[in-house]
Amino acid sequence: MPFEDIQRELSADRAWTMIEEITSEIPSRLAGSENSRRMAEYSRERFTEAGLDSRLHEFQGLVSFPEAGAVRLLAPETRDIEAHTLGHSASTDGIEGVLVYVGSGAESDYEGKDVRGKITLSELSYSPARHEKALIAWQKGSTAQIMMNWGDETNEAVPFGSMKSAWGNPTPEALQTEMPDIPCVGIARTEGLKLKALCEQGTVRVHVAAKADNRWTDVTMTSAEFGAGPGQQFMLLGGHQDSWFGPQATDNAAGTACIIELARTFAAHRGELRRGMLCGLWMGHETGTMISSARFSDVEWDRLKARCVGYLQIDQPAMANTTDWHLSSTDDARDFIEHITRDIAPGMPIHWGRSRRTGDSSFFGVGLTNLAGITSFTDEEIRRTALASLGWWHHSIHNTLDKLDKGRLDLHLQLYARWVWELLTAPVLPYRYGPMTRALASSLARLGRANVPDIDMTRLVQQSEELHRLAHRFDIRAGKARSHSAGIDVTEADGINTTMLALARLLVPLVSTVTGPYGQDRYGHAWQSGEVPALTPLAMLPNLDPASEQYQTHWVAAVRARNRIADTLELALGVLA
Repeated sequence: MPFEDIQRELSADRAWTMIEEITSEIPSRLAGSENSRRMAEYSRERFTEAGLDSRLHEFQGLVSFPEAGAVRLLAPETRDIEAHTLGHSASTDGIEGVLVYVGSGAESDYEGKDVRGKITLSELSYSPARHEKALIAWQKGSTAQIMMNWGDETNEAVPFGSMKSAWGNPTPEALQTEMPDIPCVGIARTEGLKLKALCEQGTVRVHVAAKADNRWTDVTMTSAEFGAGPGQQFMLLGGHQDSWFGPQATDNAAGTACIIELARTFAAHRGELRRGMLCGLWMGHETGTMISSARFSDVEWDRLKARCVGYLQIDQPAMANTTDWHLSSTDDARDFIEHITRDIAPGMPIHWGRSRRTGDSSFFGVGLTNLAGITSFTDEEIRRTALASLGWWHHSIHNTLDKLDKGRLDLHLQLYARWVWELLTAPVLPYRYGPMTRALASSLARLGRANVPDIDMTRLVQQSEELHRLAHRFDIRAGKARSHSAGIDVTEADGINTTMLALARLLVPLVSTVTGPYGQDRYGHAWQSGEVPALTPLAMLPNLDPASEQYQTHWVAAVRARNRIADTLELALGVLA
């Protein structure tokens, strides 16, 4: 079927009407609330009207209902500062202490600082995410943390947010180690900068109060599908439908509307498609840290692993006044999404990054190819606004309908539709594994030069180089088949696609996770920024004292990661042999 048929039927007007309905009639969609259930029912009704098989999933989730917090500056002056408690914060009528500024709140920001028994002040960047900031502060002995918002120096928006670092509903171990047990509140950037300046001048004392109702309660999410039954390949299209207080237009009423409109348009042509579609509108993203997408990954594991050709996540599209495309994907899809983006939006700057643990990226363990993209701001604007890549209004009461642009909404729908159309119609999937294996081989060679005792990287380097050679040869074969797709033998196409999915199942968990296929990395895990996340401790070992406990524990983590990677590479070589 021609893509033009999809273009003609895709309607930004219809999606905009849904956004208006969601923001005006179902604001404050906190997971576990009555409005969140209304949101899930609304989505199910729209999917059903579009002819998809839709259902509600109900289960218990660990969520939070945070309330207003309070910060009182006690010295060197006195005044009250507006604050909001972060989700999953510990509650307290008041903690008093010395305030210590810790920058972005990463491990390196604590060097030379003793924060035991003190209150910490951090900046709300994504280096690391707020969940990791809170975890590190808790581990360092801080009694509470205040996080200042991003934006320019005049931004008075008080941020909402969660500090639960455990991804999804926690395991018994995660409940003990990944749930920071300290009070945390968010304040405006204007107020945070004033506190930072006072900290630089001398001793600052503050009083912090926080209140959050953290509990297990009923959570409801929505799924819908067509053509995803037994024996049928399909793609996964998803995004969260819960939100913070207020309308939350960009986050994620816009994404929800895009998903429903895309599903409606493609479902009308299901008889002309090679593959089907499975949609997930997740709940518990904000106040539960990806509860339902993580659960969906676990429950739907068998069919996702066997037949899912990729996951497109849509979160916060169509922000007003945005100029640049910010794309992310696993390495195998980079060329594919960049090429189409240039075709759909010629002349617009494109920034690409490897998919990381942001949004509901709960499917790395399954080994799904990931795709995502939104328009955002220029690098200069993002730097000027303290990394506010999602707008100064993000996670605040100011996320209103005027923060969206209808023209940008149409552009996003056109781009997403083209990505989806390719995945659902192409005889040969549009992925390449040479770039992924080249990056992996380069990273392993670099890590191998650490020369850590009793961790032999020689075999891994050799395996990865051979894997890249074979992957490059496979890409050439797939490219030739793709160029003759109109007359390609079905059996040949199926064989190529099967090989691609087998490679993704092995390599995506390797290059995108610390824990591997059967767990979920905590949100904001610092090792996620590593080239091969599980081997991050290997790169750290040469800088540690071999007699220290830190060296010994990191050595154990590194050698076990090395062994997992060796086994995975052996399996991948078998796929391409």
